[in-house]
Amino acid sequence: MSTKTFDNIRNFSIVAHIDHGKSTLADRLIQTTGTVAARDMSEQMLDSMDIEKERGITIKAQTVRLDYRAQDGKDYILNLMDTPGHVDFAYEVSRSLAACEGSLLVVDASQGVEAQTLANVYQALDAGHEIVTVLNKIDLPAAEPERIKQQIEDVIGLDASEAVPISAKTGINIEGVLEAIVHKLPAPKGDLEAPLKCLLVDSWYDAYLGVVVLVRVIDGVLKKNMTIRMMRANAAYGVDRVGVFKPKMTEVKELGPGEVGFFTASIKEVADTAVGDTITDEKRQTPQALPGFKPVQPVVFCGIFPVDAADFEVLRSAMSRLRLNDASFSYEMETSAALGFGFRCGFLGLLHLEIIQERLEREFNLNLISTAPSVVYHLNLRDGTVLELHNPADMPDVMKIETIEEPWIKATIFTPDEYLGSVLKLCQDRRGVQTDLSYVGSRAKVIYDLPLNEVVFDFYDRLKSISKGYASFDYAITDYREGDLVRMSILVNAEPVDALSMLVHRSRADARGRAMCEKLKDLIPPHMFQIPVQAAIGGKIIARETIRALRKDVTAKCYGGDASRKRKLLDKQKEGKKKMRQFGKVEIPQEAFIAALKMDS
Repeated sequence: MSTKTFDNIRNFSIVAHIDHGKSTLADRLIQTTGTVAARDMSEQMLDSMDIEKERGITIKAQTVRLDYRAQDGKDYILNLMDTPGHVDFAYEVSRSLAACEGSLLVVDASQGVEAQTLANVYQALDAGHEIVTVLNKIDLPAAEPERIKQQIEDVIGLDASEAVPISAKTGINIEGVLEAIVHKLPAPKGDLEAPLKCLLVDSWYDAYLGVVVLVRVIDGVLKKNMTIRMMRANAAYGVDRVGVFKPKMTEVKELGPGEVGFFTASIKEVADTAVGDTITDEKRQTPQALPGFKPVQPVVFCGIFPVDAADFEVLRSAMSRLRLNDASFSYEMETSAALGFGFRCGFLGLLHLEIIQERLEREFNLNLISTAPSVVYHLNLRDGTVLELHNPADMPDVMKIETIEEPWIKATIFTPDEYLGSVLKLCQDRRGVQTDLSYVGSRAKVIYDLPLNEVVFDFYDRLKSISKGYASFDYAITDYREGDLVRMSILVNAEPVDALSMLVHRSRADARGRAMCEKLKDLIPPHMFQIPVQAAIGGKIIARETIRALRKDVTAKCYGGDASRKRKLLDKQKEGKKKMRQFGKVEIPQEAFIAALKMDS
């Protein structure tokens, strides 16, 4: 078997913290190489979803093929993968890195190294990548390239002496980046004569073409009209078209070793195209499959229900179509007494949850409500079995439970010195355990162990507000630890509302319960009778608020005369209210649910 390098190909991804200029650099590379005509250029060329353009973030990793003639006169094919920077989409990043040999590390020359920069660069180093450092935004008055170079060497341990200084926005020195890609990143290796072996990087559904499959060819050649086999799914298909993205789909005759492109094969179900699968030739199969990717682990769970019960079927089909495009999103059916039929969904984080909910509402015209996000707990029962608990409402009887374990994370926070006190206080309030505190220039790098259920509500928002947006945050789940956790139920008029029950740490249960009751008191409109709103742990009430009754003036028609007559009418009203209270059903408006679930500020 003759493995050789394909010298004219370079596969690389761009990794960076959020807002350090990945997508803008990708735009400039596309423009400088003339891949897209100047009149067709737009901002954030590779961010195809409306949400991506509006929020200015990348959600899906995208690929594009650039043709570049270097200064030495040789022609090169550059396959670029633009990856997301946000922690919730780390799975997209890991898949893209597996298809490349090198990475461009983009660092903002005024902000320097942030938490996410570290996380993504370590991922690239784990994937065995060669790394070229790029200092972006050197045209800003606040840019300090020399200090940031030193910081990259101190914090990450990469040699930054040859970092390429650029401004992706104004296009300064983009040629320098292209030359660095060509001369410093390694060429892919592969065997042209071997049986076909491709890595399935991504797949999505197209209304006209069926499933479009993005692949990186390792060995052999992928051609039109050949029959391929998916090794994990164990299914065979005939290839209809083979092509590359420039960023528009462009058909080619074949894809050889080291190339990144797509094919379609009249595949109806994206479920058949599992990311990380190995694709081979049906007639000449490769003996060994690729290791693939480790399956994604959802971190946060929440229930999603249609506001109008008649939309349930629409929601079901919308979920299955979104699942096709997003391998890190999972769901299963569930029912709730308060909200009817819906789905229990798993996400990689709160931003991921928000994006999925927004996509469901926009792309499928749905009106949705989601329950409080919760994490996965491990319950060790007295009979020795271990249960995974996704929904606090499903918790078994307390007497059967020996211990409850909750997930803990290792959080890395970078913050300017003046906000350090507030950041430490926030972490302490959330039951955090400090493991490290060091300084990188004038910024502090804090490492904390934190319970995930304290982070999942609004930790990121609080962190941003106390640091005026300057702190950056990244986390990874480390292990499960035993905790003193209790289930808190919310009762309205003595009826438990399952959608509002949650698992909380015993030390914070009273405060959480009080806050929830106060919030609901303002949100539920008054009825003709008094309504108690209570928070309870088991049979013990820990907080209570009362919503006052609406009072109809029954004595309006009595003017003057005997006081006992008025008294009689009031007593009669009181009796009626008592009876009503017994049978009266409290209507909790939809907005009250949504607002109550957004509590914890």
